[in-house]
Amino acid sequence: MAVNGVESGRAVPAVTVGVVFHSVHGHTRVLAEHLAAGARRVPGAEVHLVEIRAEDVNAGRWHDPEVLALLDRSDAIVFGSPTLMGSVSAVFKAFMEAAFTPFVTQSWKDKLAGGFTMSASQSGDKLAVLEQLAVFGAQLGMQWIGVGDMPGNNWSGGSRDDVNRLGSWLGLMSQSNADQGPEHAGSRGDLATAERYGERIARLAQRWVNAVPYETTRMTEHEARALSAILREAGVEVPSLPGASGVPSAPGAPGVPAAG
Repeated sequence: MAVNGVESGRAVPAVTVGVVFHSVHGHTRVLAEHLAAGARRVPGAEVHLVEIRAEDVNAGRWHDPEVLALLDRSDAIVFGSPTLMGSVSAVFKAFMEAAFTPFVTQSWKDKLAGGFTMSASQSGDKLAVLEQLAVFGAQLGMQWIGVGDMPGNNWSGGSRDDVNRLGSWLGLMSQSNADQGPEHAGSRGDLATAERYGERIARLAQRWVNAVPYETTRMTEHEARALSAILREAGVEVPSLPGASGVPSAPGAPGVPAAG
């Protein structure tokens, strides 16, 4: 199966990306939707949003053979869960335990993998969740893809709308206020990072599966800050990768030493 390339007009091989997640109040779902939107920018990418639901858990066991069949067909799988008490949600853990079959059959081996999480606290021990997801992917023999963006909101001119504002690289982190609904999920920077992460995974899947030519995109610290400044302008669409393309250098953005 092939689709027409958006830019070149020539046939581009298809690649399938599954974004599988659990969301309690809808905040993590928003993150998943933006990640999927970024993946869909890649020519040939067929992207599926798969929500793990509490009603599919019975006596502590999750079961949905159609979901597992879809993930078996996927070339890349991105896992997402809210951070609850420093861990993935109980519902998502039930899904992870149900992946024993692809574990013993190695049916997900060498698929690409990534992960994302959401919490109300700025930290919330979200790294523990990403580590859980990365170990899960490793046990299944998958190849893990992290966030490739420079850190944001780490200098006096930064803001919560910066790209990668929480400085996470193992996977995508986002934060939402506990007293606000999913319509306020994350920040402009978090959602931009989600789209860029989804696009990165889909592009790498095309390279990994179909040997589609791939050029690594890089961004200097000044260019990253300039991109974050652009995103702070209301209504500005998240630039497609490469992120540094057309982004002016940020004036007055000196290098900031890492904190201890």
